[in-house]
Amino acid sequence: MDYQAVLDEVADAVAPQIGRGQAAGYIPALAEVDLGGFGMALADVDGSVTGVGDWQVPFSVQSISKAFGLALVLAQDGESLWGRVGREPSGTPFNSLVQLEYENGIPRNPFINAGALVVTDRLQSLTGDASAAMLDFLRTESGNPEVAFDPGVASSESEHGDRNAALAHFMASYGNLDNPVQTVLDHYFRQCSIAMSCRDLALAGSFLARHGLGTDGSRLLAEREAKRINAVMLTCGTYDAAGDFAYRVGLPGKSGVGGGILAVVPGRCTLCVWSPGLDMRGNSVAGVAALDAFTSLTGWSVF
Repeated sequence: MDYQAVLDEVADAVAPQIGRGQAAGYIPALAEVDLGGFGMALADVDGSVTGVGDWQVPFSVQSISKAFGLALVLAQDGESLWGRVGREPSGTPFNSLVQLEYENGIPRNPFINAGALVVTDRLQSLTGDASAAMLDFLRTESGNPEVAFDPGVASSESEHGDRNAALAHFMASYGNLDNPVQTVLDHYFRQCSIAMSCRDLALAGSFLARHGLGTDGSRLLAEREAKRINAVMLTCGTYDAAGDFAYRVGLPGKSGVGGGILAVVPGRCTLCVWSPGLDMRGNSVAGVAALDAFTSLTGWSVF
């Protein structure tokens, strides 16, 4: 398949969608991002990468980092995490307190904010430095040693992170955090602030398309663990729009309010698309449209 021709056609198809939506205004450092950006990259399982538009421009990964945090914890700690966080779609906003109270401090899944805080807490216990462990992993798998935290974004999130702090304190009151709340929050904000391009993310996520094999051919995850991460991405990876994303795109995906979406075609490739204009549920308007167009053009989906 001529990947470049497909990506060019996708870019042409979604051009009217670029600039639609709104930036993540509740994070001041992201509020003034130019909504006119668009990039898309495809990393084949053999490591070759093709892109279109702003595919090499770094952006804030935000919640896409949650997929990598989950992978690192499962790789080091196996199934024990699932006693502290569920695997069900939330059906509520990603920062909901109400659902957490109903369920006695056990987050519905690892991709809502409460669940990601539990994953970060466990990664901190396993590594002693959760955010550094994730950064090292992303640099290695993307092949880009320049991948880094954005201190401005991390500071902005911390200064306006009262809801995340409330989630963390609430879970701590139920005994579902092992580390100090502020420690967990600091690492969580740093992870979300990591800046990467579509190229970097497509390569870094390729182990999910290779059934758990890293860029060097070593096994990062057991095949069943990679399958399960992809499954949770499909059902929970796009906030409370996961059903619509599965209907339109038909791939495991994880979005972030920085405008990026990472999607996996198991056995074939990993895709990353970025456009910062978000819909009301926090997903990139042009990004979802691009992945919809890609699966329609190629016929590639998990269904």
